[in-house]
Amino acid sequence: MSEKVPVRCPACRREHVYRVPTFPCACGTPVAPALDVSGEPTQLTRRVWHESWVTVPCPRCSLRSQWPWPELGCPCGAVLRLPLLVPGDAGGPSAARPAFQPVTIRTPLDAVTAAALYLRWLGHPDVRRADQRPPSGVALAARGLIAHVDPGPRAASTREVECLWLTAMSESAQGVHFSLAGYDPAALELAEQLSTPLFLLDRTGMPQAVNDAADTLAEG
Repeated sequence: MSEKVPVRCPACRREHVYRVPTFPCACGTPVAPALDVSGEPTQLTRRVWHESWVTVPCPRCSLRSQWPWPELGCPCGAVLRLPLLVPGDAGGPSAARPAFQPVTIRTPLDAVTAAALYLRWLGHPDVRRADQRPPSGVALAARGLIAHVDPGPRAASTREVECLWLTAMSESAQGVHFSLAGYDPAALELAEQLSTPLFLLDRTGMPQAVNDAADTLAEG
């Protein structure tokens, strides 16, 4: 059973009892953000997507996954963001992430599998095939993330990068692109302007960051 903690609304001073949510790690272990019960909640006045998530490490396998930051809606209309022991890290143990285990790419499906495994390794255990279809390849989706995987023989162009960016914007998500044949110079330039992470897949299945945005994402 999840933990219950008292919460006082700073706007109307009403007392609430908040049940801390638990989320399933990829290994099956339930994980939960560690709340700072001595701290005061803050009233949320403007929602920013990248500030709405918290990284929570699994106590069993140490996989670090992103889950919604704990919030509580008060009947007075205030939305309260609850304090964490260590904001952005949920107060969890500092454990090294295990090395990524790639899969050899022999077919287009292998490339999609390699990208999906890499995204799970980065902390997105709910990766699945998306409903929408990109100009080329396959689309993957996870909570707060859209990825396009292009296993074709031609370098990705500005069309693929722009399509990914527009799709991600419409979903209020982070867009990520994987390509087996690389990117043409114009696509690299556009991705730099849009801060879109680009990865190159080699035949070993190990994604290589192509730009600064991808480096930042890979470093987690």
